[in-house]
Amino acid sequence: MTSDPTVSLRTRLVSGAIRRIGLVTRGMTLGVRAIVIDGQDRVFLVRHTYVKGWYLPGGGVERGEDAVTSLARELDEEGDIALAGEPELFGLYAQGARDHVAVYIVRAFTQRAPKAPDREIAEAGFFPLDALPAGATRATRERLDEMLKRAPKGRRW
Repeated sequence: MTSDPTVSLRTRLVSGAIRRIGLVTRGMTLGVRAIVIDGQDRVFLVRHTYVKGWYLPGGGVERGEDAVTSLARELDEEGDIALAGEPELFGLYAQGARDHVAVYIVRAFTQRAPKAPDREIAEAGFFPLDALPAGATRATRERLDEMLKRAPKGRRW
């Protein structure tokens, strides 16, 4: 489990149950996350309705999808963001026993409108890299520190 203070006991219990069920019902999974940087050097983050904290947008790669197609779908769903160029693969991180997360840097994009809250996303927006919102998760902060070369690149999520 995590010692991240932004993650509640309920969230840890639900996440743990999902992971245990997943170990029985599926093989290795691949997820994608995006570090979306706008022209003002701000990063796009989302706050979900079902878990505490601010996260890089992303999600699971679905059957039949490649990672970039999945990234485009997740950015559309979570941020009304459309890729306008090829994202840059930043790193591949192990998460748990079987899961991996591919992190991409996205600088070429359009956002149709600011993301309105919905059933999945409680809030979303762009934040200065040096003024992240309270509750930005450990993994979010670590990936941004790595991108900004304030920390060596890790291998684990």
